[in-house]
Amino acid sequence: MKVHAEKEDGILIATAVGRVDGANALEFQNALQAAIGDEDDVILDLAGLSYISSAGLRVFLLIAQQVKRRSGRFSVCSLSDSIAKVFMISGFDRVIPAHGSQSEARAAYAG
Repeated sequence: MKVHAEKEDGILIATAVGRVDGANALEFQNALQAAIGDEDDVILDLAGLSYISSAGLRVFLLIAQQVKRRSGRFSVCSLSDSIAKVFMISGFDRVIPAHGSQSEARAAYAG
C-alpha cells in the first residue's frame, strides 16, 4: 500500500495504490493522515487501489469525519468497478461523495 499526496489549486489530492485489508489498514490510516495533515479539502484518488476490505472502508470513514470536523470536504474518485461495488453495497456512497474521475471531483469542489 502506497499513499502519495500533492496540493493542486487549494485541494489536496491523495492517491492510494495497492490493497487495503485488515493486515495493513492501520498503516494505510497512518499514511493517509500524515499525507492529509490539516488540509480542509481532500480528494482521495483510488484509481490504483486493487482491493479494499471493511477495515479499509473504516479508514475512509474516519478520515472523512476528521476532515468534516474541520469544516472541510472529503471525497473519493476513480473507483474501479469492484471497489465501487463494495463502496455502494456498504452504503458508503451515501456518506462519502464518490466521483467518476479526479476532474469531476475537482469540479464538484469548485461549485
